[in-house]
Amino acid sequence: MLEGSFLTLWVEGEISNLAQPGSGHWYFSLKDQSSQVRCAMFRNKNRYLKFAPDNGMQILARVNVSLYEGRGEFQLIVEHMEQAGEGALQRAFEALKQRLQKQGLFDEDRKRPMPALPRTIGVITSPTGAAIRDILTVLKRRYPLANVIIYPVPVQGDGAAETIAETIELAQQRHETDVLILSRGGGSLEDLWAFNEEVVARAIYQCKIPVVCGVGHEIDFTIADFVADQRAATPSAAAELLSPDQAELLDRLGSLANRIHSHIKHQLQRMGHTLLQLEKRLPHPKRQLQNISQRLDELSLRMQQSIRTNITLQQSLLLKLSAQINQHNPLQTLRAHKEKCYMLRGRLRKSLSYGLQTARGNFERLTHNLHTVSPLATLERGYAIVSQTDNGNIVRDASILHEGETIKTRLAKGRIHSIVKKITP
Repeated sequence: MLEGSFLTLWVEGEISNLAQPGSGHWYFSLKDQSSQVRCAMFRNKNRYLKFAPDNGMQILARVNVSLYEGRGEFQLIVEHMEQAGEGALQRAFEALKQRLQKQGLFDEDRKRPMPALPRTIGVITSPTGAAIRDILTVLKRRYPLANVIIYPVPVQGDGAAETIAETIELAQQRHETDVLILSRGGGSLEDLWAFNEEVVARAIYQCKIPVVCGVGHEIDFTIADFVADQRAATPSAAAELLSPDQAELLDRLGSLANRIHSHIKHQLQRMGHTLLQLEKRLPHPKRQLQNISQRLDELSLRMQQSIRTNITLQQSLLLKLSAQINQHNPLQTLRAHKEKCYMLRGRLRKSLSYGLQTARGNFERLTHNLHTVSPLATLERGYAIVSQTDNGNIVRDASILHEGETIKTRLAKGRIHSIVKKITP
């Protein structure tokens, strides 16, 4: 019922109990001598303010009536806030001026000089205001050679500052002017406020084309005046600043023409005198040809002598290289390697023969040793090996045998199968 019964209201009062939590929303009380009311201003609205509120500050607020259900409190939702009373705009102006000055936007060392004879002048202003008429009148009277491009913009009201900033950027992108004039006629501080917006100051600061600011009257100062490369008291003064007087230009051109004529005349006289001196010093062409011919003969003789000397040196070097080549003849190297191969082959045969003899002797010695320890040699001396027929065990003790058991006897040559008839312990 509260939100549906009241339209947007304007309320004036003093801020108290200001709270600014990390969410970015602001909560405070707005009071006068007899009453107070709770207020809330959310982050999406307070970020556009040009000043920082504080307790005790008198403000004028545009609000909507609402109810905070969490505590059952009647409150005002603040949509817009401005400082109340005279001087609010001036305080905002001073605050922005100090902040931009600290950031270096007003530094003199970054400001560019104005062109002496601009060919094209861009004018950013209202196409229907008095400022453009004053500028065109001055330029037509003083400097009719200049081309003028008008960039129409609104110079006051909502959105004027943003349009001015966009137009400055557009003029820079098109790059069709040598200098820009930013101007409007006089008015109150509220009327001139578009030229006190930070967005306009940033656009002037970033513009690569020199900017002259002629806003208002001589007593009017705006933020744009401090950022611009040159300030003019009025729009007419801005036009006069950029336009040399054509009468003065004609006088100057006449003076320069006289100086050029005098300089050329002096140069011709000096060059004529120099030419006469050179004619006297110039030798006769016949004598020059004789000298050149003689010089050519001398050079020809020196060249022939140099060629002969060079041929002699080359022949000597050739003989030396031939001797070195003979020393390194591949046939001689092949012959030496062939003899070395014959020698190595003989040594190899001797080495192989000696190795075979040594191996044969070692083989015979090992064969003899093996035969010496072989059981077959023992058998050849008359001994025999007796084993049991059923399990093949060697019989070393007669007591393990039984009468009637079959045994095998191995001799040096052949085997005997026998039957045990009697055992003697």
